[in-house]
Amino acid sequence: MKDLKHLYYFENLLQEANNELIRQAQEEGKVCVAYTCENTPEPLLNLPGAFSVRLRAPRTGSVDIATYYLTSFLCEYSRALLERAIEGGFNFADCVITPDGCSMMNRCIENMELLKTMGQGKEHFFFEYMEIPMKGDENGLNLYVLQCRNHILKPLAEHYGIDVSDAAIRQAVAQHNRVCELLRAIGEYRKGDRPAITGYEFHVLTLASYACPKHLIIDKLEETLEELKTREPLDSGAFRARVVLVGSEVDDLDFIKLVEDSGAFVCADRFCYGSLPGRNPIVLNDEEDALTQICRQYQQRGQCPRYMDTPKMNARREYVAALAKEYGADGIIYDQMKFCDPWAYEKMLGAHILREEFGYPVLAVDRPYAIASSGQMRTRVQAFVESIEIKKLQGGVQNG
Repeated sequence: MKDLKHLYYFENLLQEANNELIRQAQEEGKVCVAYTCENTPEPLLNLPGAFSVRLRAPRTGSVDIATYYLTSFLCEYSRALLERAIEGGFNFADCVITPDGCSMMNRCIENMELLKTMGQGKEHFFFEYMEIPMKGDENGLNLYVLQCRNHILKPLAEHYGIDVSDAAIRQAVAQHNRVCELLRAIGEYRKGDRPAITGYEFHVLTLASYACPKHLIIDKLEETLEELKTREPLDSGAFRARVVLVGSEVDDLDFIKLVEDSGAFVCADRFCYGSLPGRNPIVLNDEEDALTQICRQYQQRGQCPRYMDTPKMNARREYVAALAKEYGADGIIYDQMKFCDPWAYEKMLGAHILREEFGYPVLAVDRPYAIASSGQMRTRVQAFVESIEIKKLQGGVQNG
């Protein structure tokens, strides 16, 4: 299958936290708003004059210094981010906004602030911490709106003069939706027996939409969508099984590549940094303020284990089952970052329920932040693929 025109370009961008598009946007005079969690409403970080970058630590090696401050019991994602910050790798940020999606991420950002890892020479630099609701009810929505107003809109306006009016928010939503529409349209080419794009290729594009200024990648996403309309699809036997990948932070391209090299096509991406539901467009009406509508839709569609009320917990497993059916998956892989407490519980319960109540083969794994080449993980995925093939022969797996 012919390489996508912009794939190598995006792969190169993702090799650095401070990529060339971030530098280009700052040269244009835009404010770089760094954030760490899917519970931060992105459009509010991309108001006119600003752009968002979700922090990640590509090519992570040792995290010994961060482990000294955070201990070895915190997830490797939080430790990798702190290590990179101590190294000076996030000095490009003009501010950092983080929600309490988990206490580990809070400890990570607090240490960044206490150790003065960022903001040197930047008069208006600030850290902000948001409280995120744990229930998807009206009280939770009121809290969400208040937190976004006090810890995103207010400091951006006060420190950098960013326009935070309703009209500006709606303009940001329009740009956000364009990126979402393009990625969801590209993601449709993962469906069917002969997909026109691999899970790895799609993850590269999606990850770039989190790590790069959106206005600088829209043209390349548009070209990629047009390219896929005439691209020769994969042979039907290119992969031995189709899987939905579910879990916590997956910004490591090597992990998706390992899964697919082991014979499992990643047909749907229900994980942090994924498109489902992370790249759902936001639909606004003219009767209610845009901020409340954005928060409501983030709250309603959110699939984070942070939400602990029973309706949200049940809906998470139903959502995964619905994705598996829609994308014709043969099985589900539940991924958990090592020492990630919220996803440890979700992985255990989700794997059991999807297997016992919905009838899907499920593989539950925990992994380091940067997996590189892992023989053990490769063996487990290969064994899972073989088990799916055996079930198919026995008539136990009905794709889609």
